[in-house]
Amino acid sequence: MRIAIDARELQGHATGVGTYLSGILSEWATLPAAAEHEVILCKPDAPGGTWWEQRTLPRLVREAKADVLFAPGYTAPLFSGVPTVVAIHDVSFAAHPDWFGWREGLRRRTLTRLSAERAARVLTISEFSRREIVAHLGIPANKIEVIYPAAKPRRRAATASEGGARPRDNLILFVGSLFNRRHIPELIEGFIRLARTIPDARLEIVGDNRTIPHIDIDALVAASAARDRIALRSYLPEADLAALYDSARAFVFLSDYEGFGLTPLEALSVGVPIVVLDTPVAREIYGAAALYVERPEPALIEAALARALTDEPERARILTAGRDTLARYSWRRCAERVLHVLISCRGSR
Repeated sequence: MRIAIDARELQGHATGVGTYLSGILSEWATLPAAAEHEVILCKPDAPGGTWWEQRTLPRLVREAKADVLFAPGYTAPLFSGVPTVVAIHDVSFAAHPDWFGWREGLRRRTLTRLSAERAARVLTISEFSRREIVAHLGIPANKIEVIYPAAKPRRRAATASEGGARPRDNLILFVGSLFNRRHIPELIEGFIRLARTIPDARLEIVGDNRTIPHIDIDALVAASAARDRIALRSYLPEADLAALYDSARAFVFLSDYEGFGLTPLEALSVGVPIVVLDTPVAREIYGAAALYVERPEPALIEAALARALTDEPERARILTAGRDTLARYSWRRCAERVLHVLISCRGSR
């Protein structure tokens, strides 16, 4: 079987969809069942948008003589000529349209719904997202397959001089695109409060600012009393990011709405306790392996961060629970199940 893939998200700096697709492709490279099939990666010469997706991608699929098309990033050609499997990670643009500009929100809602309706199967990454797709896009639940992704494999660095992993600093780390729903201003305010009582605490925020309405995060940091202890970076190479995970003593991710949330799992995988907002999807994904914040209020955030840094029994509890949580997720199982769905859709209308 010939599998065509919309591989746009592998270009440039990989974010959520790119990480998802990379994880699947990496496993397919060594998966015996995948060796029986040919994978064709379809990419534009320059960054491709809706025009490329709807006009050029179908031509590439035809030229590749593909049997099925896998669209890993929410939308797919409405007339691809072959059965399509589309992955919809969340429907924040439909559940919370105020988080998006009107034009972008309308495009996402319209194309995602039509792509899901025309697809042979819809994949998503949590039971929470399946319920949201049913509620907001009207797609039947039995058409949607929940396949969990997994954390990127990470391993703590060790140094010969220390005879083991390096000690952790009082560093709090956030990694992910900066959306309004992730409450970065409240996180900064909570950290400012924390910095008054923990003199060596630092906050590292890594992610591209994609807030709508736009929030000048740089200005917030520059105006804060803790500006010398907050670092804000839009992107870091993998080696530098790995070093931050190695140094961090706590990881924070205060999101109102996610389809899954991979970066907290990455933190758990290298022994970093996580602080997350108490939401249904967070409870589904992280279970007992997190310190939950009831509301995104600076005082509550301060208290949770202080506990994550200094409460040794709580830190130990989170990391112990994290072993069972991490065992639930596997890129190998994810890749096997995605391949099975694609094979099952061959020849479908």
